[in-house]
Amino acid sequence: MTERWRSTTARLIMIYGVFFALWGGVVIGLIYWQAASYLGRVSDELIGRQAAYFSMLDEPTRLRALKDYDTLETRRLNAWGEFDARGNYLSGTITALPSHVPINGAVALLPEGVSRNDVSGNDHGRVRAAAVRLRDGRVLMITRDTSIVDRIGTIVLQALLWGLSLTVIPGFLGGWLLSRGPWRRVHAIRDATLPIMQGNLAQRLPVGRRGDELDMLAGIVNAMLDEIERLLGEVKGVCDNIAHDLRTPLTRLRSRLYRLQQQFGEGSEEAAAIDACMIDTDALLDRFRALLRISELENQRRRIGFDEVDLGEILREVHALYLPLAEDRGQQLALELPVLPLIHADRHLLLEALSNLVANAIKFTPSGGRVEIRARPADDGPWVDVVDSGPGIPPDQRDAVIRRFYRTESSRSTPGSGLGLSIVSAIARLHGYTLEIAGSDRGAQLSLHCRAARAV
Repeated sequence: MTERWRSTTARLIMIYGVFFALWGGVVIGLIYWQAASYLGRVSDELIGRQAAYFSMLDEPTRLRALKDYDTLETRRLNAWGEFDARGNYLSGTITALPSHVPINGAVALLPEGVSRNDVSGNDHGRVRAAAVRLRDGRVLMITRDTSIVDRIGTIVLQALLWGLSLTVIPGFLGGWLLSRGPWRRVHAIRDATLPIMQGNLAQRLPVGRRGDELDMLAGIVNAMLDEIERLLGEVKGVCDNIAHDLRTPLTRLRSRLYRLQQQFGEGSEEAAAIDACMIDTDALLDRFRALLRISELENQRRRIGFDEVDLGEILREVHALYLPLAEDRGQQLALELPVLPLIHADRHLLLEALSNLVANAIKFTPSGGRVEIRARPADDGPWVDVVDSGPGIPPDQRDAVIRRFYRTESSRSTPGSGLGLSIVSAIARLHGYTLEIAGSDRGAQLSLHCRAARAV
């Protein structure tokens, strides 16, 4: 759900909702300000005229008009009061004369209201008031409550909230619904890329009938994959043909060298030179066999032969196979093996991969060192760690050591073709496993994670 709200559709809808909320707030606020200003001006003009009118009446007529002014307003919005020249209460519904109200007929706003005797307690609502001095020196003040203007503000605010709810709620619902289609298509594209990442370049991204941006992008990627597959196929075909074609003449060359060696006496200079040539020829044959082996592993059709295998049994077999070699080199080969679940794999390929890891660790560990095979279960698949006490692999070369023929500076003097880890990497990709390389200057740690084994 969190990732879905990160989609472009959801973000556009949320941006529109925020923009609408801000703009709606500005518009509603402007409407409220204009309405309040207009009603305030009308109210002030009315109060001023009423105060001037009442001041011109004689006392009996004024009292009757003031009572009508009060009683005709059913909501008790109007109030009035008469005070002597010193401001003492004489009559009316207002019992106290505020000191800051000018006695010249000008309208003043009283935020805290006035004290009245026709309501329970003091009326603390905002009022507009006007005070005038009568002919006999007394003071008349009339007020009008501003609750109508305040009520208009409340109505406007409620209208804004309802308008926002009618926009935000359908907006979020619409964003969630509109993002479902693109999100499903993005997930389909992601699922289609997983086999490509594992080396299956024949896989293509799904293209719908809409012809929108996602379909255009998928089409571009598919065209790119077609060209990459074609170019890699040509390169792979050339390399495989070279490796295959050179194996036959090299095998003949080694046979002739062997027959020629038999013509010289054992220990002669000629026999020693021919023996060195045979060793180099064997190294070339091993490299060509490894190249063809990698090419074979990169064929995804090998997955057909996968079955449930016991990883613990394979590890015990590898330990027993390489224990004599480690002892001959004066090394310790330890096995740490807990209970492991069955995994879906090709048993022979997995045995080959683990054998290469252990053989590689033994080769680069000095005499007196230690090599450990550690297995550990995990929720997403078991791990196999091969840890040695050799020179280690520098961090900047850990991604390069799985490339074909790559060798670190510290391993160039050690016999080998530089294809062992390439074979392990190819087997891992075929199974959907992950090969991780770690360690320090006190040794290397190569880990095989079988997290994708069950999904193959």
